[in-house]
Amino acid sequence: MGQKVKLSTIAESLGLSTATVSLALRDSPLVADATRVKIKDQALALGYIYNRRAASLRTSRSGIVGVVVHDIMNPFYAEILRAIESELDRSRQTFILSNHYDSVDKQRNFIETLLQLGGDGVIMSPAIGTPESDVRLAEDNNMPAILIARSIDNVSLPTYRGDDAYGIALATNHLIGLGHRCIAMVGGTDQTSTGLHRYAGYVEALEKANIEVDPNLRIPGPRTKQAGFEAAVNFLSLPQKPTAAVCWNDLVAIGLMNGIARAGLIPGKDISVTGYDDLEEASIATPSLTTVWNGQAEVGRMAARALLDKLNGSTEADGLHLIKPEMRIRQSTTPLKK
Repeated sequence: MGQKVKLSTIAESLGLSTATVSLALRDSPLVADATRVKIKDQALALGYIYNRRAASLRTSRSGIVGVVVHDIMNPFYAEILRAIESELDRSRQTFILSNHYDSVDKQRNFIETLLQLGGDGVIMSPAIGTPESDVRLAEDNNMPAILIARSIDNVSLPTYRGDDAYGIALATNHLIGLGHRCIAMVGGTDQTSTGLHRYAGYVEALEKANIEVDPNLRIPGPRTKQAGFEAAVNFLSLPQKPTAAVCWNDLVAIGLMNGIARAGLIPGKDISVTGYDDLEEASIATPSLTTVWNGQAEVGRMAARALLDKLNGSTEADGLHLIKPEMRIRQSTTPLKK
């Protein structure tokens, strides 16, 4: 087995100091661009591998960040993660990803593993029922935590998400403005801050328009495309005969539109449907989906930046940081038929 290539090996081959080589490989602005390129090329040619464990002993930083979300298969989280990764890349941070699927135990095991690996910090969309103690487990062991997408009661950590109540009110008001009065809400759960706030926004918009809030027009539960499709049977069977649906997210909305079409009706003409999140798929759905942009990329970028700032000694106050949603009006909503 050949000898392991060290920083000193690269330095000697180029006639430079080990300190200069180390700075160059960490993209330090103290090293001239041409020199930095030459050093990196030589490191690659010699087969040098960065020793993260040795570096962590010197700096007390591992360069590893944990990210834990509900389910990466949901494009909403994929868009957040893409922004997190892009921001962390700029600081040469690597992230380890875990899906908790709303299992508190799975989430806690991930945090404990991250602590064992010497993780620098964690960004988390907390599982349903996450106790304050699980978040404090990270903070009390000098591993800063940032929350995204969901809030936790009595936890004042930096939290980045869209203004869910405002966003759903936008969608509901859009339908009211088109003449709809019997509007169902499909999907979501009161077990998350997201579900609570979105339902509150729906209720508030109806009440401000002097429309009676009928709890039977709420179909809780669906959060996936398949669940939205299956909910169409319940939606079309409601005795109130809703003419429109405010959906918890785009996946539910697209599934519901497919179910409506399967029943022989035309989404966007016979029934108006709104989504939430403005996923890439929303604009190419048939019909294209009227939805609410929820700032996923902004959430990911700001959360990653906040964590990096904390790691660099920032003492900025904790608290809730809301992204203001915006309507995206397309083909799936039309004025109420007379």
